[in-house]
Amino acid sequence: MTTSPQPPLSSQELERPGWTRREDIRNLAIIAHVDHGKTTLVDALLRQTHVHRKIEDMGERIMDSMDQERERGITIRAKNASIAYNGVKINIVDTPGHADFGGEVERTLRMVDGVLLLVDAKEGPMPQTTFVLKKALALGHKAIVVVNKIDRPDAVIDDVVNRTFDLFVHLGATNEQLDFPIVYASALKGIATLDVNKPGTDITPLLDTILVHLPAPAIHQNVSLQLLVLALAHDPYKGKMGIGKLLAGSLSRRQQVCVMRRDGTPAPGRISDLSIFSGLERIDVDRVEAGEIVAIAGLPEIQIGETVTDPAQPVALPPVAIDEPTVQMTFGVNTSPFAGREGKYLTSRHLRERLYKELETNVSLRVQDTDSADRFLVAGRGELHLAVLIEQMRREGYELQVSQPEVIFRKDGDVLTEPYEDLSIQVPSDYQGAVIEEVGRRRGELRHMKLVHFDSGSSETHLDYSIPTRGIIGLKTYLLAKTRGTVILHHVFKAYEPVAAQDLDVAPHGSLVAFEDGASTAYALFMTQERGTLFIGPGVDVYRGMVVGQNNRDEDLDVNVCKAKHLTNMRASGSDEALVLTPPREMSLEFALEYIGQDELVEVTPESLRIRKRLLNPEDRRKARKDRKGQS
Repeated sequence: MTTSPQPPLSSQELERPGWTRREDIRNLAIIAHVDHGKTTLVDALLRQTHVHRKIEDMGERIMDSMDQERERGITIRAKNASIAYNGVKINIVDTPGHADFGGEVERTLRMVDGVLLLVDAKEGPMPQTTFVLKKALALGHKAIVVVNKIDRPDAVIDDVVNRTFDLFVHLGATNEQLDFPIVYASALKGIATLDVNKPGTDITPLLDTILVHLPAPAIHQNVSLQLLVLALAHDPYKGKMGIGKLLAGSLSRRQQVCVMRRDGTPAPGRISDLSIFSGLERIDVDRVEAGEIVAIAGLPEIQIGETVTDPAQPVALPPVAIDEPTVQMTFGVNTSPFAGREGKYLTSRHLRERLYKELETNVSLRVQDTDSADRFLVAGRGELHLAVLIEQMRREGYELQVSQPEVIFRKDGDVLTEPYEDLSIQVPSDYQGAVIEEVGRRRGELRHMKLVHFDSGSSETHLDYSIPTRGIIGLKTYLLAKTRGTVILHHVFKAYEPVAAQDLDVAPHGSLVAFEDGASTAYALFMTQERGTLFIGPGVDVYRGMVVGQNNRDEDLDVNVCKAKHLTNMRASGSDEALVLTPPREMSLEFALEYIGQDELVEVTPESLRIRKRLLNPEDRRKARKDRKGQS
């Protein structure tokens, strides 16, 4: 059986007989920390090369095709596009910047031969910059560093360049990788320049740098067909399509192939349709040569990580190695009194089918059956990873209830380990004390602290921590409240480390729990709001055991939010004045997942988000508390 090296190839390997590069193609990925401008830069490249005749009418962030991507302002799924420049086709993959979607990044980087690393001209390398760059360097990719947002008044370009070089050194880059070109750009304005003191007029300097410095795909003329499937797409007419880079050989429509499964077993198949990326679309072709990124149809059972190869010489390429999940939660059938009011898919069969279908494309996800047919254990790379899945399911018409996120512990020999993360915080210096105190309580270890002064006279503190993932859960909501919404924090998985001997000092919360079924009234809410922060307004249907607010004290309190004011025939002056209610706290899915405790669940329906107690009856909750105290 013949084997071939994984691309990209070193210069020494290319000198071997049979290996060459296909100079009319470049395959590259754009990688960066979240919100550093990847998708905006892709917009600029697409607009300048006029890939679509109505490109100016397509709005901003063209590549963000999912509703959640546009709403959240982040990239969730990697996207393919291509442009043509000076006779060379440049295949571009826009990758997620958030570490929770690292599975997308890892697969994408196996599809390309080089990367554009975007770095913000003010923020510089961030934790997730480190994450994505580490993956690219480990695969041997060369990088072009793009310092973006150079038009920012607070840009510190020289400092950012120096920190970026230090990051390459820290991650063990080779001498060849350290010799990276630097392009200065403003993706929003669509300009780039090689000299920061000479403003550019368009994006051409970046395109020229891509052609000169990023290698063309390496191909072997004497090796049979090899295609590693790295992504899946669904076409309403063609069915499931596998996407990957054709590493060797050629591929034709209606060609007989062999699919090497992840377990090493072969399966015969035939390619019914063959597509390549042109601009923002896939176009059908009859034949493709090695070096191109292709999409194939006709293999309904194809999965990510499988190899499409020649039946006469089947060769299984090394599968994609994906980091394991670190956070898990329970997904269950909705059992609240309001179940079935809004959703289309309600049963455990619907829920199970949807979760296992998600595994086909979401390679970082894990799903396990539990001892109950109505509950499933779902593990992912972080809270956001799971929150995006939950939000997508509710938009599709599913009703479900989910538990508090919990970290996944592992045994390393006799040592119990837990996930740790690198945490980066930016906060106005006036609030740094509250931030340092809270992160310290959660066993965060301060690694670096920097004070930044601005011309306006204000200052900002930058803090870098190593912290257990357990300490991250619920931290953002707490710090936003303590800093009046001014804190900015990012975190990325670092490694599994031994569990700290001293437990985390996370303050418990108390909830305001509805005492009876009915509709909330302004009178009852007015009487209740002094007890804490409300999550609902008047006229909202509630049920017994539903959480309607957060108590000021760290204990649960049963409240009656449905009580109506009794009318009498005696009216005192001022008794009918309008009641002034404090606006309720906005209930987002991320807030609900961070807020809930071990005895609470989030009820998710297409139209509503509710927090509830696991045990709706207050008597059952009191008995459960007594049992826990007795056991302790």
